[in-house]
Amino acid sequence: MRRLLAFIKSSVGKKFAMAVSGLLLLGFVVAHMAGNLKVFQGAEKLNGYAEFLREVGAPIFGHGEILWIFRAGLILAVAVHIVSAIQLTAQAKAARPIAYRRSVHLEDSYASRTMRWGGVIIAAFIVYHLLHLTWGTVHNEFVTGDVYHNMITGFQVLPVTLAYTVATGFLGFHLYHGVWSALQTLGINHSRLNGARLMSAGVAIVIVVGYLSAPFAILFGVVE
Repeated sequence: MRRLLAFIKSSVGKKFAMAVSGLLLLGFVVAHMAGNLKVFQGAEKLNGYAEFLREVGAPIFGHGEILWIFRAGLILAVAVHIVSAIQLTAQAKAARPIAYRRSVHLEDSYASRTMRWGGVIIAAFIVYHLLHLTWGTVHNEFVTGDVYHNMITGFQVLPVTLAYTVATGFLGFHLYHGVWSALQTLGINHSRLNGARLMSAGVAIVIVVGYLSAPFAILFGVVE
């Protein structure tokens, strides 16, 4: 037990927790993207998929119960990811109280800064996304239960689509560095596996294109 607690408190343990929670969140991002892409199949498919998520686990579980269990796990993963990031940042500052005048590893420093601010922007966007397409608080034409209608009417508004574009860009950059860092932490980024960078870039590109394809298809009238 002491060894486990010591590992959790160590920088290696925090990096491990951040890597695992990050990969779990990546799994959600991919699954959510796959769901969004059903908008290209029409209202019946997309709304049917949304209803399936609410009914999964029946009759053992009630309406939406499995979905809320999944959401609780997702919130826990987000909390672990954020807390680990904050603690690692604090440890790094404590280990280097006086900042270097010029960083030797400019790329790493730039990546670190953008990961932190990108994470803040992504977190703020998630709140907006929930208010927009989940609860309908900031969606003037929101219809409860009609996911297809909410997406169509939501992304027909140019400022909304642009906001999603900016946030998705930050998500892609965050994933590029995050996936590579996670692979490195988990020991997958071996010297003979230099494709880790390419893999990370590929994941980021697929996610960005996948997430932005629906909003722009709606905005330009490809999907109505």
